[in-house]
Amino acid sequence: MADLDAQDLNRVASSAYSDALQVIASVEPRIAEATRQELADQRGSLKLIASENYASPAVLLTMGTWFSDKYAEGTIGHRFYAGCQNVDTVEALAAEHARELFGAEYAYAQPHSGIDANLVAFWSILAHRVEGPWLEKAAKKNVNELTDADWEALRRELGDQRLLGMSLDAGGHLTHGFRPNISGKMFHQRQYGTDPTTGLLDYDALAAKAREFKPLVLVAGYSAYPRRVNFAKMREIADEVGATLMVDMAHFAGLVAGKVFTGDEDPVPHAHIVTTTTHKSLRGPRGGLVLATEEYAPSVDRGCPMVLGGPLSHVMAAKAVALAEARRPEFQTYAQQVADNAQSLAEGFVKRGADLVTGGTDNHLVLLDVSSFGLTGRQAESALLDAGVVTNRNSVPADPNGAWYTSGIRLGTPALTTRGFGHDEFDRVAELMVDVLSNTQPGTTKDGKPSKASYVLADGVADRVKDASAELLDKHPLYPGLELV
Repeated sequence: MADLDAQDLNRVASSAYSDALQVIASVEPRIAEATRQELADQRGSLKLIASENYASPAVLLTMGTWFSDKYAEGTIGHRFYAGCQNVDTVEALAAEHARELFGAEYAYAQPHSGIDANLVAFWSILAHRVEGPWLEKAAKKNVNELTDADWEALRRELGDQRLLGMSLDAGGHLTHGFRPNISGKMFHQRQYGTDPTTGLLDYDALAAKAREFKPLVLVAGYSAYPRRVNFAKMREIADEVGATLMVDMAHFAGLVAGKVFTGDEDPVPHAHIVTTTTHKSLRGPRGGLVLATEEYAPSVDRGCPMVLGGPLSHVMAAKAVALAEARRPEFQTYAQQVADNAQSLAEGFVKRGADLVTGGTDNHLVLLDVSSFGLTGRQAESALLDAGVVTNRNSVPADPNGAWYTSGIRLGTPALTTRGFGHDEFDRVAELMVDVLSNTQPGTTKDGKPSKASYVLADGVADRVKDASAELLDKHPLYPGLELV
């Protein structure tokens, strides 16, 4: 099979999916139909959600195997269930590909998601930096020797630890210390933002806050910050205050893997622990990874049962396949095109008078402030969806509309780049989006007051944009050659 050309691979994949859907339909035809419709919907829309992509048929097929039936708590060669020798092979391959791809000393492939990966990282830091020294001071070999009184004392010490992360409205993630999230309850937390004038990270202000707060953990990384980060500077700040530097690169891992981010912009050589998802810009299955230095490896390796339940062996297998794909030379070409396309999209908006947070981008995402169109993010998101453009609303710095209605739309280029879109197509996408937003008006509530949710899209605009989008999409079909019968 490894020697199949593209045409033969399409034929084999078409047969595999068609047969699979027939089997599914024999039990629950509505699920089979929803699956078919999902492919049709994805083929017929402009997907600009920065956290989504299109996994390869090889990755998708890997998830639908009997590895799904296995329990495999524990680690490679040290499972709590018998019969896991093949799971050991799968997990070892996923970790090997991750280490080689990112140049990491250690890789842990079990996390089910990016949030799980962050939880593993947080508790690993606490175990390494707090629990271990505390046990040594108490003359205990391990946690099994602790009395109830010992446990209470340790819990208090763990609960006194501090975390400094990027604020949600500046582009950080919920798991970087947002109070309603578990990360904001695990730690005493504070957040750093961006310069109110430029929207860019101010490393001097961040360093001053770190000196004053003295966190145990400094979290870097973002989900809606359209610029690159200097991780060498972040490590300097962490070292100065004695913090562990943890980087969440879930959004931009593909740009790291593809060597678009190198040197000071590559987090792996500078951070103690790096977490990521395996989908988004990596084009793998939905799941997570933790990369770490050897110093933190023993603590991370306790992710199950410390945080995780049984690993999803079929997803770890798909991670291994996706990471193997990312090690191919063509992935670097793809990653560079993702960044180039983001520039084209940003330039397309700017020349049409739209307002971008930080004025542009130098990664994979663009954050569009839609308040200049007189809209909330929720209104813009809904109007665009009516026109076949799939986005997600997102806060902007100091957002007056809060995290639900928002004032922004977050856009990413990984998915449409996978389909083959380039500079001209992304410029056209910007034009179509401005057409929709310029022809959308805020609605009113039942009592006639201005609404943050309802909207009125001018007649004919949705159809006009859908027709124009179809021309772009038809030139770059999703899963070309894959036909379901």
